[in-house]
Amino acid sequence: MNYRKLGNTDLNVSTICLGTMTWGEQNSQEEAFEQMDFALDQGVNFWDTAELYAVPPKPKTYGLTEEIMGNWFEKNKKERGKIVLATKVSGPGRSWIRNGKNSFFGKNLIEALDSSLKRLKTDYIDLYQLHWPERNVNNFGKLGYEHKENNWNQFEDVLGDLKKHIENGKIRYVGLSNETPWGVINYLQLSKDKDLPRMMSVQNPYNLLNRSYEIGLSEISIREKIGCLSYSPLASGYLSGKYRNGALPKGSRIERDGDFWNYRYKTPNMANAVEEYYKISKKYNLDMSQMSLKFCEVQDFMTSVIIGATTMEQLKTNIESVKVKLADEVINEIKKVQKKYPNPCP
Repeated sequence: MNYRKLGNTDLNVSTICLGTMTWGEQNSQEEAFEQMDFALDQGVNFWDTAELYAVPPKPKTYGLTEEIMGNWFEKNKKERGKIVLATKVSGPGRSWIRNGKNSFFGKNLIEALDSSLKRLKTDYIDLYQLHWPERNVNNFGKLGYEHKENNWNQFEDVLGDLKKHIENGKIRYVGLSNETPWGVINYLQLSKDKDLPRMMSVQNPYNLLNRSYEIGLSEISIREKIGCLSYSPLASGYLSGKYRNGALPKGSRIERDGDFWNYRYKTPNMANAVEEYYKISKKYNLDMSQMSLKFCEVQDFMTSVIIGATTMEQLKTNIESVKVKLADEVINEIKKVQKKYPNPCP
C-alpha cells in the first residue's frame, strides 16, 4: 500500500480509501464486514462514510452505513486505532435530515456529530467533512452558476463551532466535500487569520471523464497542502468497462438505480471517451479499472482515491491498482483522449 500525509498533519493515510456508501443498500452487513476485514489486512487504513449513506439516499436507510461500520468497530475494538475514520455532516436539502435545514452550526451540528458518533460506536472521528456547501453552488454535475444570497452559516462561525468539538476531543481534523475553489480558499484564509481549524482535504469528483478538479482546485491543493479525496474515480463503474456497448449487468449500480446516477454520465461523448480509454487499457495489457484508478492516484494534488466496491472481486482489483505502473506512453495516450473528448461528464 502507498501512503500520503493528510493535509499538513503527520497523519499517514492510504492512497486507496475504502468507500462505504453501498453498505445497507447494495451490500449487506456481512458483506461490509468482509470488505473491512480485507481492506485493513491490505493496509487500507483510510475509511470514508457519511451520515447520509446508504446511497441512493432514502429516509429508511439514512445512517445505516454508519451503523454497520459501528457494529464492526464494536466487534473489533482493538482495530479502531488503526483506522483513519472519515465521515460527513449533510448539507441542507433532505427533508428527513434535520428538516432539510442548515447543519454546520449550533444545535444542528451537535445533533449531527453526536448521532454519527453513536452510530459509529466511537468516541472520536478522525476527519469530519462538510458533505456539500450550505450556499448555492454548481456542484453534483451542474454547469453554470446561479448566484443566490441564500441564508447560510458564515465560514467563520462554522470553523468556530468545529473548533469547540476538536477541543472536546470529538473531532481530530476537518475537511470539505463538493466544494468550490472560492469556498476552499476562503476557509483556508480564515483559519490563518483567525486561528481557527484548518481544512485538511477536499472530497470532490475526479476521474478520466471528469477532470474539472484540475482547473482551479489542483493548484490550491498543492500550494496549500489540502489534497483531493477523489470520489467516483470509476465514474459509477463506467470506467471499469462493464457498461460498454449498452451492457447492463444484473445488480449493477446503473441497472438498479440508473435514474439516480445517469444525470452525470448520460452525456453525448461519454461512451466515446470510455471506448477510447478501453482501447488504451487493452493495448498496454492493463485492467481498465486499475488504469483509471492509478491515473487518479498519481496526480500531485491527490491524497487518496475513494473506491466503492460491491463484490470482493471488485475490491481486490481496485486495491491492487496501487501496484500498477503507468508508462509515459499510457499517460500520453490518455492526454490525447482528454483533448479529443474534454471532460464529457463534468
